[in-house]
Amino acid sequence: MKTTGTPQMTILRSGKSFKVLQVTGSEGMSMPDHFSTKEAVLMIQIGSATLKIKGEEHLLTKHHSFIIPAAEHHTLVLKENFQAIVIMEVDSEIKFVNS
Repeated sequence: MKTTGTPQMTILRSGKSFKVLQVTGSEGMSMPDHFSTKEAVLMIQIGSATLKIKGEEHLLTKHHSFIIPAAEHHTLVLKENFQAIVIMEVDSEIKFVNS
């Protein structure tokens, strides 16, 4: 079932240098224009999504990973039920552009 809204982000672990977040959502959800203040690694566990970054679209599916550069604006649109892990430095923040 296609839904609207934004995926949920939950911090799973936090250490001295890095934190691990889980991103979950349903088909049709999207994360509007946002960026991370430091580099982040996105690893897809379930489902698929389209990542729009630097004027290009990347289809991300199960077992894909993507390194998102610091301060690079991007969006994520879920194509089906979705779960991913994001690893970033502890002091890194995700900031939404229009909020």
